[in-house]
Amino acid sequence: MEEIVETPFKAWSWSVEQCLKEYKVKLDKGLSTYEAEKRRETFGWNELQKEQGKPLWKLVLEQFDDMLVKILLVAAFISFVLAYLQGNDAHESGFESYVEPFVIILILVLNAIVGVWQEGNAEKALEALKDMQCDSTKVLRDGYLVPDLPARELVPGDIVELRVGDKVPADMRVAVLKTSTLRVEQSSLTGEAMPVLKSTNCIFMDDCELQAKENMVFAGTTVVNGSCICIVVSIGMSTEIGNIQTQIHEASLEESETPLKKKLDEFGNRLTTAIGIVCLVVWVINYKYFLSWEIVNGRPTNFQFSFDKCTYYFKIAIALAVAAIPEGLPAVITTCLALGTRKMAQKNAIVRKLPSVETLGCTTVICSDKTGTLTTNQMAVTEFFTLGGKTTAARIFQVEGTTYDPKDGGIVDWNCYNMDANLQAVAEICAVCNDAGIFCDGRLFRVTGLPTEAALKVLVTCCEWWTKRSKRVATLEFDRIRKSMSVIARKSNGGNRLLVKGAVESLLERSSYVQLADGSIFPIDEQCRELLLTRLLDMSSRGLRCLGLAYKDDLGEFSDYYTENHPAHKKLLDPSSYSSIETGLIFVGAVGIRDPPREEVHQAIEDCRGAGINVMVITGDNKSTAEAICKEIRLFSENEDLEGKSFTGKEFMTLSSAQQIDILSRPGGKVFSRAEPRHKQDIVRMLKDMGEIVAMTGDGVNDAPALKLADIGIAMGIAGTEVAKEAADMVLADDNFSTIVSAVSEGRSIYNNMKSFIRYMISSNVGEVISIFLTAAIGIPECMIPVQLLWVNLVTDGPPATALGFNPSDVDIMQKPPRKSSDPLITSWIFFRYMVIGSYVGIATVGVFIVWYTRASFLGINLVNDGHTLVELSQLRNWGECSTWSNFTATPFTVGGGSRTISFSNPCDYFSVGKVKAMTLSLSVLVAIEMFNSLNALSEDNSLVRMPPWRNPWLLVAMSVSFGLHCLILYVPVLANVFGVVPLSLSEWLLVILVSAPVILIDEVLKFVGRRKLFRTKVKRS
Repeated sequence: MEEIVETPFKAWSWSVEQCLKEYKVKLDKGLSTYEAEKRRETFGWNELQKEQGKPLWKLVLEQFDDMLVKILLVAAFISFVLAYLQGNDAHESGFESYVEPFVIILILVLNAIVGVWQEGNAEKALEALKDMQCDSTKVLRDGYLVPDLPARELVPGDIVELRVGDKVPADMRVAVLKTSTLRVEQSSLTGEAMPVLKSTNCIFMDDCELQAKENMVFAGTTVVNGSCICIVVSIGMSTEIGNIQTQIHEASLEESETPLKKKLDEFGNRLTTAIGIVCLVVWVINYKYFLSWEIVNGRPTNFQFSFDKCTYYFKIAIALAVAAIPEGLPAVITTCLALGTRKMAQKNAIVRKLPSVETLGCTTVICSDKTGTLTTNQMAVTEFFTLGGKTTAARIFQVEGTTYDPKDGGIVDWNCYNMDANLQAVAEICAVCNDAGIFCDGRLFRVTGLPTEAALKVLVTCCEWWTKRSKRVATLEFDRIRKSMSVIARKSNGGNRLLVKGAVESLLERSSYVQLADGSIFPIDEQCRELLLTRLLDMSSRGLRCLGLAYKDDLGEFSDYYTENHPAHKKLLDPSSYSSIETGLIFVGAVGIRDPPREEVHQAIEDCRGAGINVMVITGDNKSTAEAICKEIRLFSENEDLEGKSFTGKEFMTLSSAQQIDILSRPGGKVFSRAEPRHKQDIVRMLKDMGEIVAMTGDGVNDAPALKLADIGIAMGIAGTEVAKEAADMVLADDNFSTIVSAVSEGRSIYNNMKSFIRYMISSNVGEVISIFLTAAIGIPECMIPVQLLWVNLVTDGPPATALGFNPSDVDIMQKPPRKSSDPLITSWIFFRYMVIGSYVGIATVGVFIVWYTRASFLGINLVNDGHTLVELSQLRNWGECSTWSNFTATPFTVGGGSRTISFSNPCDYFSVGKVKAMTLSLSVLVAIEMFNSLNALSEDNSLVRMPPWRNPWLLVAMSVSFGLHCLILYVPVLANVFGVVPLSLSEWLLVILVSAPVILIDEVLKFVGRRKLFRTKVKRS
């Protein structure tokens, strides 16, 4: 037997006979089991591929692919080697030597665990796609109908039967309609608001958009009306839903870093360079302590090298690296973002990926789906008309309400006691000539059947009363020829009435009469027909889907029809006779139905405009409906010319690249209709290439690839598919477009606060670097050891930095344009400010160390109460030569109020073991300065007089916590030994406060200069 082609062909443009011939199959036989097995070998199983996840070891390694982490890793390794060598030299293995490398490694391990956990939870969209596939289906094999063949066993050429409620198992060509109509709900795949009417007719277009393939049904969609026989064309990854999986996977590979991540990486690279240079300089300027030589005859000879001294100064350089790296920054950023997600959750925005909180703040374009996002995805009657007291006067009724909730809205300026004959006829037809059902699943009203029919039921709140009064005895199904559907209903008086609804033009052609408000019947004349068609044109031009309503009492042979035994029943089995039954109708009126925009969207669009954010609508719906909705939500004004602003996806993609960029870069709204998933992706990709930060909203499967590709994907929580939710970075719990605007405002506020604490932490680290640099440059013993610097960076700096995330937002935050992704995190003026502050931090920490060794008192505070030995500054600077000094002695001194004595067998140990008090003072000054500096970070430019500390009470609490933690390591003996510190007396604490407080005054002066500079710049511009 000749092999069939593996490449999918364009089945929609082929006749059913050609398709059957191509697949070598008969409609009444189906494939043989043998042939199905052979084809499975060629085509594989009908299932979506499971993407291979990253192995655990690769995920772990990726967490260390960060410049700051690499620096820390190197620092930990070198610290570990030096600790080991020192332990060997001293013939001991004290735990204290290894605290520093272990703490660094612990930080890195925790960071890796969090990263791996987040990564493992990120890729679930592909799994959610699999849930959309059906489990089993009815298939014809070997001439017999297999009622529940597993859907994964389908192969191209299989003959499948579909009925109402079935989930489509593969992409298939409709071969035979078993009912007069077949409708399929495919909005999640194409974005169309209404179920699509399917047929068997060929579509003579090779390049055909998804929505136009009316003779195809697609995997994952649902049959809502009718039944049919289909030929399987594509399975597994070759289906449209398979293409979407491929696009989601490709989009995930294109995921770019968030603006903040880029800034931090840029900062990390610069910091790496700066650290490398400064470490090298610190090590080199102290060469004289570990390398010496003599000059003989102009040449250096007799080199002497001290490995101990070399490693000591190398360790100082490592300490400087530890000081320069803000180890606590990743943890504080994560905490701040997590707090932001809590705030957003309270506003119904559920953030699935932490960095998305910050990305929202710099969003420049929101690309929104229409169906289910800007609109409710719940069809509603918004207007209907009937005739009044004469045939030339129409009465128009406006209807409020945007959901399937029967209590939502009502007819405007009308009360239920004014039910004239026409309104009664409208109510009866809408209630009885209707197959839809409405139910509440707890929080949302949902429908069974067609959404248009559900809208009619919502219009008539007392449907049950009408269905009891007019009992339905027969149904004349909808078909494409007559474009109507009708029912024969038995009235309470025993007579039958035909109730009809359908296309207005079609009903008018078959109507001989019209009914007026008082119930009188008049023949329809040309003037009356023109009036009704004018009203229809007006409603259609506003994007409304119009349905005409009519009835007929004189049913002839069907007047007494009641059961299938009636002689006229044969006519009801022949759809070609329906047109003759539906003639001589009495026209009652018409209703206008649409998927209405959400009430809050208009204001949200205005807010976006004020915030400098462009809104673009990308939908799978038709062009006129999309444009009408965009005008209603005021993305466009009522009479605005949409030339160059409204395109179908196909039209836009045929333009040149230069034209596309020109259109996208123009200010104002845009609308793209009949857009397929690949169109959405291409538009998002272009915007990103233009430097825009793109937020994409959507609810359907067709939106998932673009949601994944966008800088931030936003899915609908109630109406959204699981695929969309899993592909998104954020989910709207209330499906409310305005929630996005609140989230953007929150994102901007969070970014401003993050800038505050990033600058705070960086300025603190600059101070630590200058402190160590001064120590090395002057040549005094190290003021602080690396483990103390780690403690400051991770623990004492952490709470104030986190508390800065609670700073109140500016009132005009949504009146400012989005920040540019190229805007620097730290400007040259801010850098200068923090260099000044850092210099003071360095001078204060080193200064208090020198003062303790060289001065008996300072600022009126007695420093020698503890009995320690005073030395000259020159001796302190040359402490390494202590062993050569004659008659040098160092007396023991007390700490902790005399509870402990520091003594040394070798007087030179006074500069190593004996520096514990001076080192504690330096560490305490550093902590105190950084607490005061956190007050400076409350506002970038405003004085503490205008922005007092109590504006952010959390900061005051955090400062107390940090001081408490610092006191903990000072006054708990076990911790004091680990960190190499001792308790301080009250007078020593007073010294610490007096040395630290001036940092506030210095920054106040700098802020004042900055405000003057900003004012002069504004004056020059104006």
